[in-house]
Amino acid sequence: MKLPHLFSCTAFALVLLGCGQSSAPNISTVATPAQPAPATVVAAARPIGLVMKTLTNPFFIEMEKGARRAEKELGIALTVKTAAQETSIEQQIQLVNDLVAAKVEAIVIAPGDSLSLIPALKKAVDAGIKVINIDNRLDPDALKQVGLGAMPFVGVDNEAGAYKAGQFLVTNVKTATQAAILEGIRSADNARQRMEGARRALSENKQIKLVASETANWKIDEAYAVSKVLFTKHPDVKLLFAANDMMAMGASKYLQESGKSNVKVVGFDALSEALTEIKAGHLAATVDQQAAEQGYQGVALALRMIKGETVAPVTMIETRLVTAADLK
Repeated sequence: MKLPHLFSCTAFALVLLGCGQSSAPNISTVATPAQPAPATVVAAARPIGLVMKTLTNPFFIEMEKGARRAEKELGIALTVKTAAQETSIEQQIQLVNDLVAAKVEAIVIAPGDSLSLIPALKKAVDAGIKVINIDNRLDPDALKQVGLGAMPFVGVDNEAGAYKAGQFLVTNVKTATQAAILEGIRSADNARQRMEGARRALSENKQIKLVASETANWKIDEAYAVSKVLFTKHPDVKLLFAANDMMAMGASKYLQESGKSNVKVVGFDALSEALTEIKAGHLAATVDQQAAEQGYQGVALALRMIKGETVAPVTMIETRLVTAADLK
């Protein structure tokens, strides 16, 4: 299905392709972009690989920008590898294997799946390569099963961020109202957490009935198609939580084309394209999870591990709800 100019974000990205507990002392929290710590400065470049899901989603373009800032400030040699799509898990596995063969000293990875990448990452660790997990958390039990401890993780509290968005959706709803959710890849931990956070917020308002929760696999085109089916089956849905902005924009495009102007849609990622849609009144809100900061902190922690420093098992980045009021 071809989508109009609203989805210029995808085209832009493809052009580039052508080219515990919060109080525990072992958890670090990052609210704003951090300055490089003196301990991470090195005299010679150290080879570090960054593996991301794709560049067809502008979120990962921002993540790479943060990683490139770390490369410049910290004096490392960064190799960036990306799969074709967020669902291209086998390709991500091959990218990890390529970096192992290239003998990088560390791999920073935003895995498309919380389970499938673990065997390849085990090979990396066995080869003496440090691994930092960012964005989507690898399954802790699966890591233990292959003899790995918890990998240092940099990301956000996805459940809490989605809960904020869900609370915004249900604010002032005082009559019976139907709601729906567009989920990400169901085998990904961040997708599951966002779905659970949204569900929790929706359930707290007794006027809300959740009538559908469908996956669109993070994709804009798929969200358009899923929304068409969803709203045909449930024409009275008035609230829609999409687990990322790409899906929110796909759903919004369908709603605009079908004349459904009374559906409140929120997303997750704070893409610049989504902010434009919020200003235009097509989306109601999004959640900023600071993609660039996740990339920066992942590379910074990788370098610290190479240096033999102890790092926190979890580094949490702050999430922020962004509405039209914030963009005035």
